[in-house]
Amino acid sequence: MDTNDLLRQIMMIGIGTTSLVAERLRQVSDEWVRDGRINPEQASRFVDDFMAQFSGESAKFDEQIQRQLRNVLQDLGVPRQAEMDELRGRLDRLERQVRDLENKMWR
Repeated sequence: MDTNDLLRQIMMIGIGTTSLVAERLRQVSDEWVRDGRINPEQASRFVDDFMAQFSGESAKFDEQIQRQLRNVLQDLGVPRQAEMDELRGRLDRLERQVRDLENKMWR
């Protein structure tokens, strides 16, 4: 499975979960308003406060998932982008050196 696909799926799960939580929270707060437990202003503030806290927790969760994914990829031996860039640079230098040596031999 491609790493980008996995990250995209994880992100979509997070978005879906957030949407479900927000929708259910609005339903519950609307029920409470209808039952007279809270007024509409309190319901709105409750939803806003909860979603702000949920978003903060969601960000922490996303960071943990990314950290664990990086660890798994490292354990599998998948190089990081910086390592790939370094290797490409070294390969470019070696190719130039070989070309230079070949050019010197033909002179």
